[in-house]
Amino acid sequence: MTYQVLARKWRPRIFEEIVGQSHVVTALTNALDSKRLHHAYLFTGTRGVGKTTLARILAKALNCETNGISAHPCGKCRACLDIDAGRFPDLLEVDAATNTKVDEMRELLDTAQYMPVSGRFKVYIIDEVHMLSRHAFNSMLKTLEEPPEHVKFILATTDPQRLPVTILSRCLQFNLKPLTPALIAGHLKHVLTAEGIAFEEPALAQLAKAASGSLRDSLSLLDQAIAHGGGKVAAAQVAEMLGSLGGDLVWQLLERIAEGDGKGTIAEAERIASRSLSLDSALGDLAAILHRIALAQAGAIPADDDPDAQRIGDMSQRIDAGRVQVMYQIALLGRRDLALAPDELAGFTMALLRMLSFAGPANQDRPRSEVKVATPLAAPAVAPRANAPSSPPSQPAPSAASTGPVAFDGDWPALVERLRLTGMAGMAARHAELDSFQNNHLELVVPETDRVYAEKAYQDKLKADLAAHFGPGFRLSVRVGATAGASVAAAKSRETALKQASAAEAIEEDPFVRDLVRDLGAEVVPSSIRPADGAGKQSSDKR
Repeated sequence: MTYQVLARKWRPRIFEEIVGQSHVVTALTNALDSKRLHHAYLFTGTRGVGKTTLARILAKALNCETNGISAHPCGKCRACLDIDAGRFPDLLEVDAATNTKVDEMRELLDTAQYMPVSGRFKVYIIDEVHMLSRHAFNSMLKTLEEPPEHVKFILATTDPQRLPVTILSRCLQFNLKPLTPALIAGHLKHVLTAEGIAFEEPALAQLAKAASGSLRDSLSLLDQAIAHGGGKVAAAQVAEMLGSLGGDLVWQLLERIAEGDGKGTIAEAERIASRSLSLDSALGDLAAILHRIALAQAGAIPADDDPDAQRIGDMSQRIDAGRVQVMYQIALLGRRDLALAPDELAGFTMALLRMLSFAGPANQDRPRSEVKVATPLAAPAVAPRANAPSSPPSQPAPSAASTGPVAFDGDWPALVERLRLTGMAGMAARHAELDSFQNNHLELVVPETDRVYAEKAYQDKLKADLAAHFGPGFRLSVRVGATAGASVAAAKSRETALKQASAAEAIEEDPFVRDLVRDLGAEVVPSSIRPADGAGKQSSDKR
């Protein structure tokens, strides 16, 4: 007996079997039951979501001999059986991709004037209608606008944007949506249960994700998975077939990143690459898990039957929300930049290393100079920002690790230098200026050009790193406003500019350079001058 592939065997025969397109099915069934029939229908949507299937069911509903025009064709009369078998004389299916010319369309439409041979309506199903030429569209306009009463047109396309507006305005349009992975996985489970084939639910989730919203593609992949697994569908074999990581590899990689284990992270990356798995998919899977972690942190608790529910909950407690957002962004940008990297593995590992720089463990991401204290520090009132020192001290004070708890006397740049803050907290601290400090409430201000450091992710990180120094009840506010250039970053920028100007002056005053300019017409390119370490005057000695 010839084997029938699952995509054909499980093709819906009635409206009730259509999966995931209730908005279209409801409209069609109501129209059929009330006999409010349009002469032209347009089904749009991506591949494998049911456009042609709906067209055939609609043709049966219009021509059923037992139930008449109804949303419930019997499926047993001659018309229903012939339509299912593809031999109904009054159902004409045309592939517009291979019949694009105007003469072919005219020849087809010339038959529309004749009455149906055996059915109630003559139904034209034109698939991929956007492939018709402009002249072919023009030739069908008149027939499409005023067709004979016994003719119904059903057009299907994956690209409605390419249809002329004159065609769109003459059709009743229905947009079929891509199916969600959960809906596809549920249908695959139903199919396998009916077929009596053993399966693992994580494998169905992988197949549903790989189908990209297409139910037909998911059934084709299921056929392949059954053959690959020797009559059963196992998660490990499906991951191997798809070239995807599978849950265990992704979670092991994320565990190493969350622990701040650089060596372990690189080892996991190399293990993934050694199995010839897609590194682009690896970053995509990592981003998907980070998305679920972010949802859990926002209060969307995973379902109890979710196999990763425990892992999601644990990881949402281990990595704070700001780091999750940064890591998610790095994963997305890493996928974009893979093609620009020296090779795919280099791009993959660099994305992971960027995540490591933000996602160390809770006991390592604080500055090494930090010492937790049991009692809160005294919080003297500090004058407004205008009285703050304009530049940091030239030599940083010893770290907090050697001096004990850090007291704050209102000198914000000095405190930043002593604490040696790193990462997001360090960037926010270096670009901010002190506004006020009263009742253990530290208020900072950043200029408009650095407003990113006033965002919640930066504030949360900075507050977490400062909390141990200021004790219980510590509050932090960072706002955007006018500044006096008293931040560490501003002082560093002025120092750099001064060194650059000094170096440029030394080069321009150099006798040899002046001779070249005067005698040979040479030109000094300011952007090429780099100050040497130390005094600006030294730059003139390194040309």
